Amino acid sequence: MLDIVLWFCLMVGGIILVIFSSKIAVTNSALLATALGISPLIIGVTLVSIGTDISEIFNSLISCARGYGDIDVGDSVGSDLAQLTLVFGLLPIICGAFHIHRRDIIILGTCELLSLLVIFSVVEKGYISRLNALFMVGSLGIYIWLIYNSNKKSIIHRFELVEIEKPERKKKSCLLFAIVGFLGVTVAAVMIVESVINISRLLYVDEYIISFYILAIGTSLPELAVDINALRLKQHSIAVGDIVGSCIVDSTLSIGIGQVFWPQAVNATLAIPTILFTIIASFIVITTVAIRKKIDKKAGVFFIMVYFTSYILPFLPVYDFLKAINLI
Repeated sequence: MLDIVLWFCLMVGGIILVIFSSKIAVTNSALLATALGISPLIIGVTLVSIGTDISEIFNSLISCARGYGDIDVGDSVGSDLAQLTLVFGLLPIICGAFHIHRRDIIILGTCELLSLLVIFSVVEKGYISRLNALFMVGSLGIYIWLIYNSNKKSIIHRFELVEIEKPERKKKSCLLFAIVGFLGVTVAAVMIVESVINISRLLYVDEYIISFYILAIGTSLPELAVDINALRLKQHSIAVGDIVGSCIVDSTLSIGIGQVFWPQAVNATLAIPTILFTIIASFIVITTVAIRKKIDKKAGVFFIMVYFTSYILPFLPVYDFLKAINLI
């Protein structure tokens, strides 16, 4: 019991650190975007999303090096689901409604769905080869290139300027403070991840289930904290770019980087149904946002309900159906 209390205290400390560090990170990322003449959406998809996904990337390397491929896959896919439903749903409840350009969500969402389909085609074999992992990691560059060029060709090059006292801050200074902020987010994420893993192990829960349902929420906290601060600073494009961009990073770089060095077997019996659910949930969220072009409290509650539907997934006949058609 004492061990659980100590790990819980460490987790709370990590949450406090990630909230503080995220504001520094997102403020300076926005300043860097405007200073470089780059769309905040692109900064959100690249710098911010990779920065907030460092915890998943680190977890992939460590888990695969130690021979826990299920932790890598469970965390990456679970984070994808948690970010696009739970985090996306909490934002309008916490920060109020905000609008999203239909073109942006369709382009980002299509890339995210394609990356999930690649994971499904690989994981259903029960093993991720080094070649598979290299393809997943390399595909991130393709998605970023497509997103950049699509955004670059927009008729209106959109910018959302952040309100600051010293707009003349130099680019190097902005980059330095952004890096410091993300380092704080990274340290906090490691604290949270280790806490969740140890608490779960003390409770004797399956490692894939731990990763998909619990660890994924822990590694999604940086996105939630960063995006709350982004919305409060009126940086809507950075928030949207980070949420969907982080999902793309989870489905490419995060899940593949550890497998590049240490290819692992994966429990397809548990992975395939959760990946299928994540694909369906992603399609629902992307379609809803594209049609409504905004995220309000109604949409937020709906997305959160979609997320918690995954908790009854193991009790549905989907497992028997997938076994019958030889998918697991």
